[in-house]
Amino acid sequence: MSPSTLRRLDQVSVALLLLWAGAALGFGAFSAPLLFQELPSRDVAGRLAGLTIGRLDWAAWVAFGLAGLSWGARWVAEVKEEIVGPIRLWSAAWLVALLMCLASTFVVTPKVRAIRARIGAPIETLAPDHADRVAYNKAHGLSRNLFFLRILLAMGLAATVGMLPRKDPAPEA
Repeated sequence: MSPSTLRRLDQVSVALLLLWAGAALGFGAFSAPLLFQELPSRDVAGRLAGLTIGRLDWAAWVAFGLAGLSWGARWVAEVKEEIVGPIRLWSAAWLVALLMCLASTFVVTPKVRAIRARIGAPIETLAPDHADRVAYNKAHGLSRNLFFLRILLAMGLAATVGMLPRKDPAPEA
């Protein structure tokens, strides 16, 4: 690939990562607290926040998945040259982000939904030491941590995609 094509792919990757990070941060920092403050029930607010997080999870798959276009062509060139280089480090962070998407989308979110469906009532109605409330709080905490870690990874990947090499190293004579 030419350096100009790689530059355009980098710009698309940065735009997607920052767009997702901005949407996620905007929801997490501004919208979610307002939902819990203004809606009459924490249960309703939690359901709305959960639906939004589900959509942001799928948007994260798109953002992180398409950001992988920035390193695809570069990976093969670096494998021949260096043991550990910028592409491998960037790829490791990218794979961690995708693993977080996988865990959030297919493990944690279904667990939270299953607990809420099993309870059939607002979480606050359960005693603080009730097994379902404890399990819900653990899953919710893990979901929140994965969410904010993915925001940090998206911003980090967007900030460093420009550091990836854009041309093949010169062949040895």
